[in-house]
Amino acid sequence: MKSITRALALTGAGVLTLASCGTAPEEGGGGSGSDAGGASSDYKACMVSDSGGWDDKSFNESSHNGLKAAVENLGIDQAEAESTTDSDFAPNINNMVTQGCDLIVTVGFLLAPATGAAAEANADTDFAIVDSTAQDADGNPVELDNVKPLEFNTAEAAFLAGYLAAGMTETGKVATYGGMDLPTVTIFMDGYADGVAYHNESKGTDVEVLGWNKETQKGSIVGSFDDQSKGKAVSDEFYNAGADIIMPVAGPVGAGTLASAKEGEDRTVIWVDSDGFETNASDKDAQDVILTSVMKEMDTAVEDVITTSADGKFDATSYVGTLENGGVGLAPFHEFEDDVPEELSAELETLKQDIIDGTVTVESEASPKAA
Repeated sequence: MKSITRALALTGAGVLTLASCGTAPEEGGGGSGSDAGGASSDYKACMVSDSGGWDDKSFNESSHNGLKAAVENLGIDQAEAESTTDSDFAPNINNMVTQGCDLIVTVGFLLAPATGAAAEANADTDFAIVDSTAQDADGNPVELDNVKPLEFNTAEAAFLAGYLAAGMTETGKVATYGGMDLPTVTIFMDGYADGVAYHNESKGTDVEVLGWNKETQKGSIVGSFDDQSKGKAVSDEFYNAGADIIMPVAGPVGAGTLASAKEGEDRTVIWVDSDGFETNASDKDAQDVILTSVMKEMDTAVEDVITTSADGKFDATSYVGTLENGGVGLAPFHEFEDDVPEELSAELETLKQDIIDGTVTVESEASPKAA
């Protein structure tokens, strides 16, 4: 189908400045295994995964990489708990508390109620949660002095991905679907749909988005972050309906989309959370169909909050990653580097800056609110 530019790193991904929405964490980082660490510090950083596990090639893995980097760079102790079901969340967090963790990082929106309960019951333990604020038992957001939210305005980067997809499609149809109906999922889908719409308005095209209607907030939600067969089935439907680019927002379920794309000609995938080309390094056929990725720099955010906390400077003010501070962005285009028209590449660069400057407004009901 096409190939897109490795040289076009729209993210500014090499440097992440956690300076938005309050005091930012600083920098920092590896040991491995549960309760492994160095002897140079009695500080212990800990992490609890969502049900996808550490090797989900998505948000758990990226966050876990931040923990490993902090442990390696700081020589601190660590402990970790890998969740396999939602019922593991509270016990795993409580296990980290009993192990004497100074900071517990929980990964994912679904852990918000368990994080809130544990933080309220353990005021002397610091917490950070990726992709959410803490919540009460009814799912209402709560602000706690010992919980730092690490959130990402991925609608901005997904807007670029939608514009890119609209500029690259050869069929006039692109698609997206979600794993579960959560704000951290639909924010991607909102941005993607708006990016396509912006391209249609700007260029006079009529590209159709299958799988999501931003106005009604209805679309294709497969109900799982684990069942790859569901990702395969819905992707088969999209490709058979004429879509040639699909953005799965479903963690490991996205592997089903890769499998579907590999079965046909001129099918590509836009990955999310991490650089899918890099996380699928063992699967050359998968790499060959990944157009780009909408990235959240979760690893850097996690490493930085651990470093700040270990330095005695924990700050519960919410961090929000944006295009401006490098917290979100598009990955390089790797195998597709030769096929994006120079004009489209230039438009993406301009559009990124327009979003940063506020000339182009990207809005989603699911966007994190500035502190």
